[in-house]
Amino acid sequence: RATMLLHPATVNHSGIALNDNPLWHVQWPDRFYTRLMPVVVRSSLVIPDVELSERFTSSGGPGGQHANKAATRVELTWDVENSTVVSDHQRKLLVDHFGPVVRIVVDDERSQIRNRAIAEDRLAGRVRTVLTPVKTRRATRPTRGSQRRRVESKRKNSKQKQLRRKPRMDD
Repeated sequence: RATMLLHPATVNHSGIALNDNPLWHVQWPDRFYTRLMPVVVRSSLVIPDVELSERFTSSGGPGGQHANKAATRVELTWDVENSTVVSDHQRKLLVDHFGPVVRIVVDDERSQIRNRAIAEDRLAGRVRTVLTPVKTRRATRPTRGSQRRRVESKRKNSKQKQLRRKPRMDD
């Protein structure tokens, strides 16, 4: 999942692209506008970009001047309680596990774009694991062969331990 770099002349005041081809590779004088892409959790659940908010701050740690000046740490939040893309059952599962707001913070890489991609992947992965139903184990009887191997193993271990004992005087 990548973010799109939008030329300022092609977006309206709320950051929405005005043409069909919003990708630009030309450096614009002062800045690019970035827009989130929807997060695909699974084919039946896609979190739209309007429900996500992200904040960028400077991350600590090694990296010298780059780490001190660049805002590479990404904080991605998703308000589950007010989300329109999850059912009531899914909302209950997510709120029970995460609380009303899912918050992912990433400062693993020195690149803001890479940290953003990692945050989106983590959000999708965590939501996916909560919404995946846990398969209950069905009890099965041990097979005759496994029972036979278990008893044979017990006999062998017993014999081995018997041989380790000190000999008794009456033998």
